[in-house]
Amino acid sequence: MRWIVGILINAVIFIALAGFFDGFNVSGFGSAVIASIVLSILNVLIRPLLILLTLPVTILTLGLFLFVINAVTLLLTDGIMGDAFELSGFGMAFLASIILSLANLVIQKAVFEPKK
Repeated sequence: MRWIVGILINAVIFIALAGFFDGFNVSGFGSAVIASIVLSILNVLIRPLLILLTLPVTILTLGLFLFVINAVTLLLTDGIMGDAFELSGFGMAFLASIILSLANLVIQKAVFEPKK
């Protein structure tokens, strides 16, 4: 259940990002959901390998290189999705990865860890 809620949260964030930035385009909510599913699959399969390969750089940058890895996975999602999910370039993917990470942190803390 938590995975489905995370997918829907990411889809809503994708739609919001597409509304705010010209370099980020999503053709509809269905495409946003599919892109969110593709991104979650890439995060399970590809992201750990990228983290392992770039571990020295990640340690030197105190973990900030993880945003670059997130941007790469967003660009891979863009490549897989085709015209339904478009990013204008690496800069837009990097900005979207930062916003997506921060929004996910705030929203999931509010949804999954309510005040005790």
